[in-house]
Amino acid sequence: QVQLVESGGGLVQAGGSLRLSCAASGGTFNRYTMAWFRQAPGQERRLVARIAWSGGATYYAESVKGRFTISRDNAKNTVYLQMNSLQPEDTAVYYCAGGSGWPYPQLDYWGQGTQVTVSS
Repeated sequence: QVQLVESGGGLVQAGGSLRLSCAASGGTFNRYTMAWFRQAPGQERRLVARIAWSGGATYYAESVKGRFTISRDNAKNTVYLQMNSLQPEDTAVYYCAGGSGWPYPQLDYWGQGTQVTVSS
């Protein structure tokens, strides 16, 4: 059973940056597609970015393209989300997820989430 633990969230001013991390344990991390989702209050959970098992393919939601970068270090069983030029509309709980398949993985594993708050 894969366990995912997110970290790196916090409060930042508009225009600032944060880097989220998601550490995986208990499974074969380097076989899984990994993804970041976010959920703002009163809204549905939405995909932010995903990355293939090798790191060779990525996908971004239009709303974050050019500002966010997803990456992974399979030796450390960790996936990252570098978030630059943050805006108040990026405020949400960010979740890490993982599963098999590309480009539409079956996301069997989820973290508990980390809060990101961007002040104007």
